[in-house]
Amino acid sequence: MDPGLVPVLMLVVVTATVFLLGVAGVRRLRPWPVAVRGGVAALFVTTGLAHFIGMREELVAMVPPALPAPELLVTVTGVLELAGAAGVLWSRTAPWAAGGLTVLLLGMFPANVYKALNGPVTSTMDELVPRTLMQVVFLAATVSVVAHYVSNSPFAQRRP
Repeated sequence: MDPGLVPVLMLVVVTATVFLLGVAGVRRLRPWPVAVRGGVAALFVTTGLAHFIGMREELVAMVPPALPAPELLVTVTGVLELAGAAGVLWSRTAPWAAGGLTVLLLGMFPANVYKALNGPVTSTMDELVPRTLMQVVFLAATVSVVAHYVSNSPFAQRRP
């Protein structure tokens, strides 16, 4: 299996598992946003840990040369991913965490483009088109969490 698929699989498998548990009768897991939040958390635990274990050197090499302190940037983004994963699990912080993860995905995308264009490409998922499509899936997940909470906020319920 292509190691670049692991984050996508984490998102899909955990989301599907939590959703099915909700369908099977676990009340707290019944609303679909809970399933997506679980998948997003699993995704970002996986990618956040990669900033420290196993892929750190590769991630440091992805940082475009125009940016300073690549090691520090990889550490900071890894911590932010792990914090976002934790935050998305608690309903009170979920929309804020998902919003932060959305911004983080957008901010880190240039590093993915840099790697795709400058190599080394070690996985099919490192190529520009598959990586871009994968980012779109990740963004859809984080944005769906934000959108759910925004559409269900007391401010959205008010009508003039």
